[in-house]
Amino acid sequence: MNTPLPALADQYKTTPRKVSFGAARFPSLVFYSRFLAIILRASAKAKRGQYDDAEWYHSSIGIMRALEYVGVRFEISGIDNLKQLGMPCVVIANHMSILETSVLHSMILPFQRVTYIVKKGLLDYPVFRHVMRSRDPVAVGRANARQDLKAVLREGTDRLQQGISIIVFPQTTRTNRFDPTRFNSIGIKLARRADVPVLPLALRTDAWGNGNYFKDFGKIDVSKTACFAFGKPFRVCGSGSRDHLNVIDFIRQKLDEWQ
Repeated sequence: MNTPLPALADQYKTTPRKVSFGAARFPSLVFYSRFLAIILRASAKAKRGQYDDAEWYHSSIGIMRALEYVGVRFEISGIDNLKQLGMPCVVIANHMSILETSVLHSMILPFQRVTYIVKKGLLDYPVFRHVMRSRDPVAVGRANARQDLKAVLREGTDRLQQGISIIVFPQTTRTNRFDPTRFNSIGIKLARRADVPVLPLALRTDAWGNGNYFKDFGKIDVSKTACFAFGKPFRVCGSGSRDHLNVIDFIRQKLDEWQ
């Protein structure tokens, strides 16, 4: 990034504002019209090879502002834990909805480059594939867990050595219910292999629901607050089993607080 990107304060809360009549009556319709416009512009730029980290950041902020426009509130804490790192890390988070994959990187990009571990299918997703490919993610097939682990350790370590942080969602799918038994330790293994810190992240993003027919296009529920909490970074010790449990405990504690 050639120019600094604006960073959120350590504690961010959406400023209360009056929502327009149309947005209040039809929040999903108004939001998705704005969301699709942002994605189409981003895809066109990515297809032309003009979509860099700064463009990605501004798209993400645009989506966040579109959610706030229709009445979704954000509460974000712990940005200083990221700011003070000064080096790439593995961000390990629970996974609820497309909201986090749409806006999370805007919280990280002002401090360091970042990408995601994603399923390979996203690289062929209509329209969005151009954006996703431009971000050079680590792609896994999810058909063979052993092969996926090898790919994550090899390609993830390569990205981290280039100074690019990795965002990992260890759950196999998006879900509103946090189930520790489905929260694997792949992020801990990657951080140990690459010898970089882990940054735990708890999030609650069910304000953007998962759809019944098209999972990415669920109901926008403005009665719910989108919450993000970055924990304190740490280095993996030994096998990392205790560290894995600590990440789970942090996420579970925050989800309980937000309830």
